[in-house]
Amino acid sequence: MTLTIKPLTTHLGGEASGVDLSQPLSQGMINAINAGMDQYGVLVFRNQPLSQTEQLNLAKSFGPLDMGLKKLKVRKDRLEHPELADLSNVNDDASGVVEPTHKKIVGNIANQLWHSDSSFQRPAARYSMLAAVRIPSDGGDTEYTDLRAAYDALPEQMKAELAELKAEHYVLHSRFLLGDTDYTEAQKATIPPVLWPIVRVHPGSGRKVLFVSSHARAVEGMSLAEGRMLLFDLLEHATQPEFRYRHKWQPNDLVIWDNRCTLHRGRRFNLNQVRELRRATTLDIDAPELTAEEREAAHA
Repeated sequence: MTLTIKPLTTHLGGEASGVDLSQPLSQGMINAINAGMDQYGVLVFRNQPLSQTEQLNLAKSFGPLDMGLKKLKVRKDRLEHPELADLSNVNDDASGVVEPTHKKIVGNIANQLWHSDSSFQRPAARYSMLAAVRIPSDGGDTEYTDLRAAYDALPEQMKAELAELKAEHYVLHSRFLLGDTDYTEAQKATIPPVLWPIVRVHPGSGRKVLFVSSHARAVEGMSLAEGRMLLFDLLEHATQPEFRYRHKWQPNDLVIWDNRCTLHRGRRFNLNQVRELRRATTLDIDAPELTAEEREAAHA
């Protein structure tokens, strides 16, 4: 089989075909998908009805898995594998939707903020692989934005100003913004804040990236107010329509995106309708900012 990719927008996204993702991938196909990710940032695979185990095996082909927010142990999961994230509003037996006050709904709404998965930890996330099981009749799309194109479009003076700055990312910052504060002190301390350069280099393409996110809450060396306003401005810049791709889900879609060079957000939908997706995520163990000890721990 040969991987074929059709561009979806000027900057971002490609629709890929020529592979059955339910089957073990050859090293050649893994290399081809990696090359496509380096170029397009987001790859859309249609008609890929993956079981939970098949989706997890696919993710393992691309590196160690990321547990992300599950480290907080906020709730018991209904999925077969703890490494899969349940991005849905369905109840435990999937027979209907949960109540609007359920913790899962907060997660659905928090996902509507622009973010890069697991930017709040070291190592952060590399690839996220989201599979669509059931979708609502309207809404619930996912938008992506290209942080490489966003960096390129910055004024030269701003590029110089940002060159040495670092932002602090914290796991619960976006949840606190939405009034979701019911966490124990132990949970709040489970994943401590981390610093990432605001300008990073994407390893696969060699291009510079404007690495901002709703998880970023402060800028090192700036007052809280000044740093947050800078982050707000940069996020507004990075998410302009010309940098985006909007994905309209179909059942059995599998979308892979590179968290190192994109942001994403879910869009609103009727919470009384079922929206059932599940995600597997890999760790960015090749980030140049990581220590040898951090890389080794990621493989453990």
